Amino acid sequence: MNMIKLLFLIAASLLHLVPICARAQQKAFGFHMVQKRKSVRVPFKLHANLVIVPVQINDSDTLQFILDSGVGTIIVTDPQVSRFVDKGYSRTVTIDGVGNEASRKANVSIGNTFKMPHIQAFDQNLVVLESDMLKLSEFLGTPIHGIFGYELFERFVITIDFRRQELILRPPDHYRYRPKYGDKLPIQIVNRRPYLSAVQITEKGEEKNVQVLLDTGAGHALMLDTYSSSIALPEKVVRVQLGVGLGGVVSGHLGRLSKLQVGRFELHDVLSSFPDKSSFGSKINSMSGRQGNIGGELLRRFVVTFHYRDQYVVLKPIKKALKETFEHDMSGMELRAKGDKYTSYEVDHVKEDSPAYHAGIQKGDKIVFINDTQASNLSLTEINKTLQHKEGKEINLVLKRGDQLVFTSFILKRTI
Repeated sequence: MNMIKLLFLIAASLLHLVPICARAQQKAFGFHMVQKRKSVRVPFKLHANLVIVPVQINDSDTLQFILDSGVGTIIVTDPQVSRFVDKGYSRTVTIDGVGNEASRKANVSIGNTFKMPHIQAFDQNLVVLESDMLKLSEFLGTPIHGIFGYELFERFVITIDFRRQELILRPPDHYRYRPKYGDKLPIQIVNRRPYLSAVQITEKGEEKNVQVLLDTGAGHALMLDTYSSSIALPEKVVRVQLGVGLGGVVSGHLGRLSKLQVGRFELHDVLSSFPDKSSFGSKINSMSGRQGNIGGELLRRFVVTFHYRDQYVVLKPIKKALKETFEHDMSGMELRAKGDKYTSYEVDHVKEDSPAYHAGIQKGDKIVFINDTQASNLSLTEINKTLQHKEGKEINLVLKRGDQLVFTSFILKRTI
């Protein structure tokens, strides 16, 4: 998957629709540590700038959920997981999200146990999608079963260490901010989501303050809305499919901002997404007046600490990551992961007049080798990184097209 991933995955209408079930007297309600500690550490995997956490629902095997600060309730996206969920659905709901498609149906299950390493929660309400409309496993190249966020963020101070791929969770009373932890910036928690106002963009010499959602469930660096604000598109943009949401495909433009300032940190030539009004803009306008969001491609350049109770975030720069350039796919082909283990990679789309297009690559081609490495030995994230860096680099491919093997090559070319 080479497109920027816009995983804005829950509509505001879902935030307050689920009633809390009766709490078991002998069990602590909500997320809490299995054993009382000052902190616990939870390993995660990083795919396409998204934080993937191992969890269990009731008596399930280990599942993989995206930790999403932009989602207000727990969502089961893989219908196969429903066999582990309490089937006493309290209701069916209609959900709406970004994208061009119609609203979807989901069931609400109450009274579930949700576990992750060192942490568990009882009496949890789950929104269970009736179909795997998001295909997150194909986009990320690893099994994805759901999304969660607010319930964990509200209970703990959470540090996301992207270098070590580790979460550090502390009860709020056991966390005391110190300057060595990084820069402390105020946030507002509105409708269960964290909003940051200490953001300024510069384009065409004009500076503008914006309010953004800090969204760990979005893989891009920055998304801005040009429809409900006076933000203009950069002079140079390219038309792309930006990603997928509960409402379907999100289309729009990619461009670069000359400068983005978050607190005192300046980032330059920032690759930014500008969704179409039809698929996103009108929905942003109704979401607390925000002008956009900051996602994982930018957040991963910091050690990030969220403190929902006291409403601030701490950013500690990772010097090496902060110097990295912002890049988009330079091949012109979009891939999906297939197979039981999502280690078979298929071309889903080829952009016209791109390097992949001129190399004769076609939709449906399967990648067997890339630069003399068997594709199945690589993750989709690793392949996408190869296709996003070093303009002018030659990419050699062995493809399977039907029963034939096709050998081809192209040179990476920056389009934006």
